[in-house]
Amino acid sequence: MMNSRKILVIGSNSFSGSNFVNHSLQSGYEVIGISRSSEPNFVFLPYKWRQNKSNREDIKNFIFKQLDLNKDLKEIVEIIDKYRPDYVVNFAAQGMVAESWLNPTHWYKTNVVSQVALHDQLRKKDFLKKYVHVTTPEVYGSTGEDWVNESNQFSPSTPYAVSRAACDLHLKSFFEAYNFPVVFTRAANVFGQGQQLYRIIPRTILSALSGKQMSLHGGGTSIRSFIHISDVVDATLKLLVKGEPGSTWHLSTREEISIKKLVQKICLLCNVKFDKIVKITDERLGKDQSYLLDSSSIRDKFGWEDKIDLNSGLKQTISWVEDNYDLLCKLPWDYEHKL
Repeated sequence: MMNSRKILVIGSNSFSGSNFVNHSLQSGYEVIGISRSSEPNFVFLPYKWRQNKSNREDIKNFIFKQLDLNKDLKEIVEIIDKYRPDYVVNFAAQGMVAESWLNPTHWYKTNVVSQVALHDQLRKKDFLKKYVHVTTPEVYGSTGEDWVNESNQFSPSTPYAVSRAACDLHLKSFFEAYNFPVVFTRAANVFGQGQQLYRIIPRTILSALSGKQMSLHGGGTSIRSFIHISDVVDATLKLLVKGEPGSTWHLSTREEISIKKLVQKICLLCNVKFDKIVKITDERLGKDQSYLLDSSSIRDKFGWEDKIDLNSGLKQTISWVEDNYDLLCKLPWDYEHKL
């Protein structure tokens, strides 16, 4: 790797991470990807979708290393010292709210303890220009009916959310004490082609196309805003370059929708009756009623705007599922917890 514009992406196998890798490669960056598991099936890796096309020269600028933040910090630091990236973007976190109640220590180890150990190493790297920490609106708890800005008070309500809030506060202390060049991003619910099958949109599409019943927790009354992953990674790359250390940015559309209406919309697009595939079940423990993020700051400061509306994004995602339906039907549809 000879180019001076290098990005280290931690969590490069994740939905958001793999899309960011793809966008960064297309934008001329050299990328080192790190994830704890081996690269998943190509169907979940956008940076491999163009691999056989003549314009795929940029894939040569990607290196992948299978390393676990919980177990392989020494090796990760060696990679950082070897390649001396200008930027680090961290998508790695133990996710899934409901499961965080079952194994809370796993969430705190990955999302707090191992992250703090990483940051304590990164703060010593004088070649690091920016560190982007991809966090979550769940640190706020339910936002109610208001669209909240980046100064909203933390009020996390689940082990997952508490672990993310704790890491955010730790990073703020590193910024204050060491001038650590951290930039925080908090995105609304992301979606798009290549998303994990247990997430609400691909799971609903698969149920609609297969006729297999799905659970709708609490009747789907909670309110969310859905933003296409292409818009999120575009904003993330902008903030990587232009965001001031210590700043926080919301990435969201200005539309809200209940989970029930979202599922109904997908059913309509797939020409299947809602009642045929949906089973109403009890609400999940600690489920927040709403996350509504005011994204005026990035719009006003950098002229960013979301370009793919919900309907267009859903149609694209349905096409992705249809194109890969036989393969996706053979893969697990439910979340599988990994230590």
